[in-house]
Amino acid sequence: MQTRKLGRTGLEVSRIGLGTEYLNLPEEEATAVIHAAIAGGVNFFDLFFAQPKFRDQMGRAFQGHRADVLLAAHLGAIFSNGQEERTRDPQVSEQFFLDFLSRYHTEYADVLFVHNSDGQEDYDEVMKPGGLLDQAKRYQKEGKTHFIGFSGHTVATALQAVESGQIDVLMFPVNLAAHVVQGKKELLQACAAHNVGLVAMKPFGGGKLLQPENKLKMDFWLSGGNEYQVEKKAPITPVQCLAYVLAQAGVSTVVPGCKDLDQLAAALAFEEATEAEKDFSAVVSDFQQYVTGECVYCNHCLPCPSVIDIGQTIRLFELAQAGLTAELRAAYKSLSADASDCIFCGDCETRCPFDVAVMKKMEQAAALLG
Repeated sequence: MQTRKLGRTGLEVSRIGLGTEYLNLPEEEATAVIHAAIAGGVNFFDLFFAQPKFRDQMGRAFQGHRADVLLAAHLGAIFSNGQEERTRDPQVSEQFFLDFLSRYHTEYADVLFVHNSDGQEDYDEVMKPGGLLDQAKRYQKEGKTHFIGFSGHTVATALQAVESGQIDVLMFPVNLAAHVVQGKKELLQACAAHNVGLVAMKPFGGGKLLQPENKLKMDFWLSGGNEYQVEKKAPITPVQCLAYVLAQAGVSTVVPGCKDLDQLAAALAFEEATEAEKDFSAVVSDFQQYVTGECVYCNHCLPCPSVIDIGQTIRLFELAQAGLTAELRAAYKSLSADASDCIFCGDCETRCPFDVAVMKKMEQAAALLG
């Protein structure tokens, strides 16, 4: 399993993590998925369910593995009246966070997310003095969490959190169907520019992208704050979904929800998949959710006779346009071949499904980053 840096936290996270929302199962089945994930190299686990029975089962599943995993908790996620709920009451939030630490047999969460904030009014509520963000900061000082995160589904609030300088990690929906959600690209670039780790949730669109139906209704929670209908013209695989997400700027890890060993195996298959199996370019075209001339980093343009990683080079160039940092320059310098090695043969442009002016971008990248 390959790893990536989780933004400025410095944590090494498996690029495939695990969402646990579908593991409210009999204990033996849930434990089998957790143990298989760990055996497969997964080390980042998102744990927002607050139900006592669920936490007890998960706590037992992670016993003996705490040193090998990173556990993400959610401040404001509670269980009340027989169902999962959200609160902004600091006292109730504290009760359930301390319960998390107890039932998971740990002294700290690796990342503590301010849970599920969408809309300006709620954002202002959680970020105000004495709100959940301040509460999370107190826990950080006390050693009860190492890093602070923010989870949400709307670009506007997520971007404010990233640019506030007060969070280390963002959790946000990233998937094929939401490719052109307004402002999403700028949000992902902001994560990279501010060195905020990005945990991509909903890579399968809540499972809808994998369904046999052609017409799919993507709701607010799955698409990053928009509701719309998309049409797919061909089946989509889990590997294609994950390849798209992991190709996007700023993404540190993706957390697919897997309800059984078969679904977990389908996600982990990404690590051994061929480039042909990972190719998502035709899928993006089928959705018609792209802008002509925009690179989606699919590397359909390869092979390059100069061995340039074209997708990564364009990604770094686009990030640098928003602000050239030492980290971006170092990443560019670490490439085995860079934009200045382009011989302008044009082969890449004949292969590109999206009419990207690759040669022009190589010229611009060499001028900016060289």
